[in-house]
Formats: sequence, structure tokens, C-alpha cells
Amino acid sequence: MKDKVIFLVDMQSYYASVEKASNPGLKGKPVVVSGDPERRAGVILAACPLAKKRGVRNGERLWEAQQKCPEAAVVRPRMQLYIDVSIQITNILERYTDLVEPFSIDEQFMDVTGSQRLFGDPLSMARKVQKDIMKETGLYARIGIGSNKMLAKLACDNFGKKNVSGIFELNADNLAEYLWSLPIGKMFGIGKRMEKNLLARGIGTIGSLANFPLDLLKKKWGINGHVLWMTANGLDYSPVTKASLDGQKAIGHGMTLPKDYERAEEIKVVLLELCEEVCFRARSSQVRGSTISVSCSGASFDVPAGFHRQRTIDEPTNHAMEMFRCVWGLFLEFWDGQPVRRLGISLSSLAADDVWQLSFFDHKAEKRELDYAIDRIKQRFGMTAVVRAASLRSAGQVFERAQKIGGHYK
Repeated sequence: MKDKVIFLVDMQSYYASVEKASNPGLKGKPVVVSGDPERRAGVILAACPLAKKRGVRNGERLWEAQQKCPEAAVVRPRMQLYIDVSIQITNILERYTDLVEPFSIDEQFMDVTGSQRLFGDPLSMARKVQKDIMKETGLYARIGIGSNKMLAKLACDNFGKKNVSGIFELNADNLAEYLWSLPIGKMFGIGKRMEKNLLARGIGTIGSLANFPLDLLKKKWGINGHVLWMTANGLDYSPVTKASLDGQKAIGHGMTLPKDYERAEEIKVVLLELCEEVCFRARSSQVRGSTISVSCSGASFDVPAGFHRQRTIDEPTNHAMEMFRCVWGLFLEFWDGQPVRRLGISLSSLAADDVWQLSFFDHKAEKRELDYAIDRIKQRFGMTAVVRAASLRSAGQVFERAQKIGGHYK
């Protein structure tokens, strides 16, 4: 059986590159994309290569980046533009194969096994893909090539991003030469805590993990140990599929607050708004959930505080007030009264919305009809067409969030 050929196509400094491609005035200048510093969102989301050469790193505070590179142009994120360009890139990739799987907004897998007779060998095809993306979007793509998704990912992250060509193939023949010599922290799936645990056992390189006794890894970390061993050996049986995002297991939403919320009345408004949003999304997917979770983060970065708790209710729901009663009860039970920086909720254990338990005492059918009627109004006129009166208070965030995608302005 012929080996598969999988590409991972990754856009260099995606947000910053999109901004530079759409604004010729930024050409040749260091550019950083950052949230609004006035609303506690002054974090670097993306830095172009010129800014990175000055030491700017993603995730650091804007003021820290400006100390390293004071001449950097600071651009606020435009999430709708980034989504539109990502879809444009997907359309380009689909000219080469119908098996394109988005991995993130700036990374996509391609299975081009059956495309070689049309577009040439893998290296030639990768160059064509790279050229098409540059010509049509102005973005530079790095491409990892492998016989499975994991090898393609490792090839791109560790070698393609550092190559002059931006393309690298990792396979069984060169796995030991290139991948196994890398420090263990360079392997996909290894976080800081796992890296520390592996180093304590003398596993300092990817090669030493690949050759470590599998039974000992499984004994210590179970299935996760087996997965790490497979990754180190370049083994991955997951296919490139367009259905990877199907079968949603949970629906959730969270937000970092514009300031520290200290009073229960303020927090209550935001939690109600989050319930409205989560239930709207649940109804859009025509599902209900019976497991409700609440998370809360404290205001101090130096002394982390907060909680994550969940509770299972008797009957699944996608009605905001039913969910809110559970959410609010959980919050009051576990909140320590300290200022809150971030809130999040989710609905899981999902089931279809077309079946529910009948009751003489609860007008479920009427509630459902009303919820869906309001949803249709929002879908037509926007999420703020109908809001609860509580959202008109100063603590409300629904109007601010309506201007954003993924927590950033559209």
C-alpha cells in the first residue's frame, strides 16, 4: 500500500501578515497585533518576523513589546478579516484535494496522496501551494510534509518554519537524523509539566522517548504515555477528514472582564449574559445539555485563584434561566468573595432538542417556542436586537461582545 502524503500548511505570523498584506504602508516595518490596552487586553496576539527579531514574543504585554521595539506599528485585531482570509486559503487548498481539514485559523491539513498525478511529487506540489497562497493573499506559507498528520505537524513546526524554502519533509528514513536529536520540549503534545517529568526520568530528547520502554510509559501515564511514545516514533493513524469538527461534545463561552468585578450583582449580570449566549448556540445546534460547569479566575496574576466546578441537572436544558439558576448556585457556593478577572460557563452531556419529558407543571413547549422565536429575531437583526434589561446596567457586556469575534473586535 502506497504511503499517504499529508501536508500541514501554516501561515507565518498570521494576524500580523494579514495586516501587512492589506496595508502597503506597513511594508518593511515591524508590526504587532494587540488587543485594546485600555480594556486589559493589551497582549501581543501576533508579531511579524521583523518585530520578533527585536525580541517581541506572542503572549507578552504590549508595554513590554514596546520597550523592546518602540518603533513597532501597533494594530488592533480584525477577526472577521482573519476568518475571511482563512476561508480564502481553504479554497486555494481545495483546488489540490478535497481532503482539507482546518486545524486552527492559520493551520490546515491536506491529504494529497491522490493528487500527485495531477500536480507532481510532494515537494513540487508544496511549492505550487506556497506560490498560489502568496500570489492571491500576500501571505507566506510554511509546509510540513509527512506520511501522517503528526509527522507533517512536526516537520512544519521544527524544520519548515526554519528552512529558507519554508518546506520540509519528515519520514521514516530521516526521523532519527532530524527529529530524534531535538530536545523533548520541542515535541508536539509536551507541555512544561510533562517536560519536567520526562527530564526527571532521564528522557531529554525525542529519540530517548521513542526508545524508552513502552510498558513503563503506559504504567506511569496510561494512554497518554502510549500516545507520547507513538508521537516520538512518528506514528499517527488519524485521517485527514472534513468531519473533524462534527459531533460537538460541549458548548461554552467565557470572557476576561474589562475590570475587576468585586460585587456579586455585577458578576450576576455577566453570568446571565453568558447563559443567554451559550443557550442560543445550543439551540442553533438543536441540542440540550444536562451537565453545567462554571469557572472563575481571580484578579491577581501573582497569586492564582479561582475554581472550576460542574453539576448535573435532572433534565437537559437549553433555556437560559434554567441554566442560570444552576450557574448562579454553583458560583455562590464556591466563590471566595475576592475580585474576579475572568468568568466562563459550559453546557455538556448534550442530547437532541426534539425530545423532552412532559410535565403538567412546567410549560416546556411554550418556553421552547419563545426561545426559538427570539433566536430568529437575533439571527435576522443581530445579537443585541433582544436583550435582558439587566444587560442595560453598567456591568453588562453584551453590547461590547456583539462587536467582537473570539474576544477581539471584528
